[in-house]
Amino acid sequence: MHWLSDAEARKAALADTLSAKAFGITPENVDEIIKARSHLFKSVLPSFSQFCQTNLQLSPQAMLGMLWDLWLPLGIKLASHRQQLGHPLIQGILGSQGTGKTTMSQVLSLILQQLGYRTLCLSLDDLYKTYSDRLALRQQDPRLIWRGPPGTHDLDLGLNLLDQIRQGKSPVSVPRFDKSAYNGAGERTTPEIVNGVDIVLFEGWFVGVQPLNPNVFDHAPPPILTDEDKAFAREMNHQLKNYLPLWERLDSLFVLYPIDYRYSLTWRKQAEQQMIAAGKSGMNDTQIEEFVNYFWRSLHPELFIQPLVKLPSSVDLVIEIHPDHSMGAVYAGEQGDRINNNS
Repeated sequence: MHWLSDAEARKAALADTLSAKAFGITPENVDEIIKARSHLFKSVLPSFSQFCQTNLQLSPQAMLGMLWDLWLPLGIKLASHRQQLGHPLIQGILGSQGTGKTTMSQVLSLILQQLGYRTLCLSLDDLYKTYSDRLALRQQDPRLIWRGPPGTHDLDLGLNLLDQIRQGKSPVSVPRFDKSAYNGAGERTTPEIVNGVDIVLFEGWFVGVQPLNPNVFDHAPPPILTDEDKAFAREMNHQLKNYLPLWERLDSLFVLYPIDYRYSLTWRKQAEQQMIAAGKSGMNDTQIEEFVNYFWRSLHPELFIQPLVKLPSSVDLVIEIHPDHSMGAVYAGEQGDRINNNS
């Protein structure tokens, strides 16, 4: 890295034992890894610097640190996994609002492009049902006041796309969603035609999340308080079962994990304040709290995401996120071996 000598970079890479294990760094291969990463760093830096001009969540120095410590080794890991599979890689990225899913997907695309791989960034949001279908859904269940919870997506749309990509079909028609349509209710927009996809980065706020035993909602955390709240949480948990075929298409799952799930409320408030300051319309603090609590009632992070992280056999990689959006610990799950053995 340009501000560390090779010796310092080698020492730092081995000192973080959890990250070293996650990225397969050992005393025997560290020299080779640092050399390859340095080369990739130099080649990706121009496009990354351009990206940072419009996407600066952190300071420029912190963004470079994330590039070196996380995004470059992650890009190399994905390229290696793609080579081992011998067919397009479907990589799931799970993270609540504000964890940096979109930023990470965009940076990984830049890196993978340098490595010669065509990457498709796909969001769970791209799979929403049409506006008219969601209106009909809301008439059936008035509790579905916002798009986003389980049940508001067209699962066949996602399954067909991922299956076509897995089978190597090209080009593919990728669904896209315009959140601004119908005064923010959102609607599908023109699909994107994409050729030769090597790696799909499939991100969303509950990608890969598993249904729970309904009994857990008997003593659920706030804001699941009333009998109506518990009934809604149980229904969303039930709807989650329909998503399992989609999760089965994932070759691997990464989790962006805030050390405290309540950070997402703070991050949402900051984002809305920035939008208002830029002259756009945004929610006030009360509206934001109602909005975030709605999603916590539907799939509570403490119930659904913590188990995945506490039992890392269900995920490949956990990336902890600090309140300032910087990276905490990075550690591996055991799923990678299972996936490679099954492929």
